[in-house]
Amino acid sequence: MSNLHIVKIEKMAVECHHTKTFRFRAPFEAEPGQFVMVWVPRNDEVPMALSYLDGLKGFTSHAQGETTNALAGFEVGGRLGIRGPLGNSFDIRGKRILFVAGGTGMASVVAAMEAAAKSGRKVVTALGAKTKDELIFVKRAEKVGEVHLATDDGSEGYDGFASALAERLLESHKFDQIVTCGPEAMMKKVVEAATKKRIPVQASVERFMKCGIGICDACAFGDRLVCVDGPVFDGEFLAGCEDFGRYRRDESGRRVPIK
Repeated sequence: MSNLHIVKIEKMAVECHHTKTFRFRAPFEAEPGQFVMVWVPRNDEVPMALSYLDGLKGFTSHAQGETTNALAGFEVGGRLGIRGPLGNSFDIRGKRILFVAGGTGMASVVAAMEAAAKSGRKVVTALGAKTKDELIFVKRAEKVGEVHLATDDGSEGYDGFASALAERLLESHKFDQIVTCGPEAMMKKVVEAATKKRIPVQASVERFMKCGIGICDACAFGDRLVCVDGPVFDGEFLAGCEDFGRYRRDESGRRVPIK
């Protein structure tokens, strides 16, 4: 079981109107794709992908529920509990990698993009969001490779979803691997496109988590648990997983359709 570290927020950045990045120091090493459980005092614990892995680690939070909205009120100097790192990591292979990210899913893959570029691989990114104001980590992506943008409202780049932009790139470029994170409907389309072209693909999947260590089963995903078997899954498993893109579990553990 991972230890709980009480950390001080040393830096904070507003990425867009509903998303902030919190930076902290903690005595552990992590790999791209892993996550931590963040304890918000007087509230609850939530899983967060590590968007920074260096000495000043960080996670990026979209304020959309009670706990993440409480977290959004924290400032530099505030203290949080960090438990981790948890889960598996991306296994980057090949020379040309396409990263497909939607919204705050970019926070789960940006460290992998930087690691891939550092190892000499060609990095191409298809990054999408609802509007241009919600595109995050664009400059970080531009530092490591070629970037293509998409917005649902057409306010920046391609007018449409990141998955559709990725399909266009697959028609004009050759890739050895695809890595994706974002809304599950988007990722499902990316996995289907990759499978059709027989390109290895990995996706970082999000589910409701209570424990993060495989005890509570709240993050059940097919016959796997996202917290210990994931959050990164390969295309072969995802193609045969009935839950992927279709079902999730709510706070009570009830299986409900993904909207």
